[in-house]
Amino acid sequence: MTTPYSGKWDARYLGPVPHDVSYYSKCMLGGALACGFTHAGITPLDVTKCNMQVNPGKYKGLVSGISLIMKEEGSSAIWKGFGPTFVGYSLQGMFKYGLYEVFKDLYMNLAGEEASEKYKPAIWLAGSASAEVFADVALCPLEMTKVKIQTSAPGTFPIPMGAALAEMSKLKAETRYPFGSLVPLWSRQIPYTMAKFFFFEGIVKMFYTHVFTAPKETYSKGTQLGVTFASGYLAGVICAIVSHPADTLVSLMGKPGNRGKSVGQIASETGIVTLATKGLGTRIVMIGTLTGFQWWIYDTFKSTMGLGTTGGK
Repeated sequence: MTTPYSGKWDARYLGPVPHDVSYYSKCMLGGALACGFTHAGITPLDVTKCNMQVNPGKYKGLVSGISLIMKEEGSSAIWKGFGPTFVGYSLQGMFKYGLYEVFKDLYMNLAGEEASEKYKPAIWLAGSASAEVFADVALCPLEMTKVKIQTSAPGTFPIPMGAALAEMSKLKAETRYPFGSLVPLWSRQIPYTMAKFFFFEGIVKMFYTHVFTAPKETYSKGTQLGVTFASGYLAGVICAIVSHPADTLVSLMGKPGNRGKSVGQIASETGIVTLATKGLGTRIVMIGTLTGFQWWIYDTFKSTMGLGTTGGK
């Protein structure tokens, strides 16, 4: 398809609506809604998973871990870190999804029509990686605060978000706040997001190539959103496996006993097997469900705004 302005091929005009500032802004809002609400909604799973990573001898499983936390700290303890989780992942989702659309169009236009079709998977990977670099800068201070809240012994660190942020800032010489965890966060989130977008786009394309073989626009919104959720869930399972070792490292960095240690030292002391497997089952359930619902919320919002669903062409 050509642009109505220059007659040249332009990736921004391939969809049902032009990819202009309004389009990208709506995608950013959809991403914020998708990530903020889903991450905050599974805070109990996240609290338990972080404690399993930091203290595997005490927290041995998801159900027993939740029960133990509630028994020792009260029923509200499984919601520790809800505030920074909601704010942090809303910001992350805003940049992750919105900038993915921007970078994908940019790289397609740089490659040209023929190359962008031939190397579409590479463009998905490059676009998602580029977006996540910026998304993690926005997330990092709040992620560090969330992990500190969730893994600190009761009574040793504030739980309310405002007080926790102030304490993190006060202790920045020790905690390396606000960007001390940025490198391990990048090492966790960039592979995760590349897998998330690459496999999502690929699985959606497979659905519309081998299962729903008529033109995508001929199917109902319900069918399209069903494809979105299934593709997101499957992509999320792969994401969880790919990014789990770095996720464990981020959690371990918040452990008081690891204060002042380098990422390499923590990784060496913990061992690759533990980094890759401890809490993985819980994280697969968490991330699979999370990713499926994120894509569903994002595409539902896009459809409501008249932007169409993601992928499939």
